[in-house]
Amino acid sequence: MHIHILGICGTFMAGLALIAREAGHRVTGCDANVYPPMSTQLAAAGIELIEGFGEEQVALAPDLWVVGNVVKRGTPLMEAILDSRQAYVSGPQWLAEHVLAGKRVIAVAGTHGKTTTSSMVAWLLEAAGLEPGFLIGGVPDNFGLSARLTGSDWFVIEADEYDTAFFDKRSKFVHYHPQVVVLNNLEFDHADIFPDLAAIETQFHHLVRTVPRSGRLIVNAASEALARVLARGAWTPIEAFGAGGRWTATTPVSGSLAVLHDALPVAQVRWTLAGEHNRMNALAAIAAAAQAGVAPDAAVAALATFAGVKRRMQLRGEVRGVSVHDDFAHHPSAIETTVAGLREQIGQARILAVLEPRSNTMKLGAMNAALPASLVGADRIFCYSAGLQWDAAAVFAPLGDRALVEHEFEHLVDAVVAEARPGDHVLVMSNGAFNGIHERLLERLAASA
Repeated sequence: MHIHILGICGTFMAGLALIAREAGHRVTGCDANVYPPMSTQLAAAGIELIEGFGEEQVALAPDLWVVGNVVKRGTPLMEAILDSRQAYVSGPQWLAEHVLAGKRVIAVAGTHGKTTTSSMVAWLLEAAGLEPGFLIGGVPDNFGLSARLTGSDWFVIEADEYDTAFFDKRSKFVHYHPQVVVLNNLEFDHADIFPDLAAIETQFHHLVRTVPRSGRLIVNAASEALARVLARGAWTPIEAFGAGGRWTATTPVSGSLAVLHDALPVAQVRWTLAGEHNRMNALAAIAAAAQAGVAPDAAVAALATFAGVKRRMQLRGEVRGVSVHDDFAHHPSAIETTVAGLREQIGQARILAVLEPRSNTMKLGAMNAALPASLVGADRIFCYSAGLQWDAAAVFAPLGDRALVEHEFEHLVDAVVAEARPGDHVLVMSNGAFNGIHERLLERLAASA
């Protein structure tokens, strides 16, 4: 079957393309924005990419068009597909019907930590010899790719609450029908499609309704929003983690993680990931892996070899003693925990936080009032304001001289390079390519040596 994917370079759709290719289909696709790491994965798999959504692509006449949620009515190619009455389907529906049917699915949902926790679960199952299939919204370094299809009964998926397609406004995750669901946390996000937190809670309630009584809900015990979701109905046994839950963790010494179950020690492991958010991710992953038969002590041991995820506190390089890190954080809570995690790791060294408020929620300014407080742990803050619908200078004014707002990209790079000195850590936070700023900073730092 020939499948042509609209919006193929999105993290979900790129993974779907790889899986479809592994399943034996001919796969092509198009998108308006093509950049790594997804574009490089697709090219390596021999998947042909077309720039843009031109209606001339209708002449490809594939057996099926798979439509990503980036596609809107009025998109020339989509209008041509509708006019010619060709068969089309959403990405989540195609995945559910052609891949997940018959699999034992572990779905990881929540506002933050989905990618890291999904990657951890997949690695713990892999280390136990279960060879899971997976589709993750990032590239786990242990695997080197964001998705794969195997003969295993188990499949791990990052379960996003964003809407499915222009013709299906349900959250993506309601299509997956998982046996095990991780509910990491729940906060307001995606202000472009949800009016408030209550609307997102309703979508999570719909997800909970799909989990069989023989399955398991792995739930963050500290989340009030998740507690409200479960109060609306839960028909599946619940396994809670974090403070007040059955699974807890401590850090007896720096660089270690000790896991407890029902207050009894399970195991202790060398631990390279910093921050409370990563400890919570690890607990969720251990609890989820246990549902696949992975012994908790074996799961804890496997965490020592978990290599992390690209664009999640990824060290991109060091020049003149200045380290440049890349992180996907784009929500005030995630920004705060990311800064805190780096601080825990580097001690008193300076953090130069470079932020691109790029997500739809951030561009709308729905949570801009929370940004200054989320960045107080950084020594200097640089904000790239191009494309924003709000006054970034006014928002960051409470931080005084510590914050600098730049509308021109090269001026931003100049300012960061001028400020950086040996021993500093530049923390770049964006959910997009950010004009290749990481490489640009490293180049400029080297040139100024």
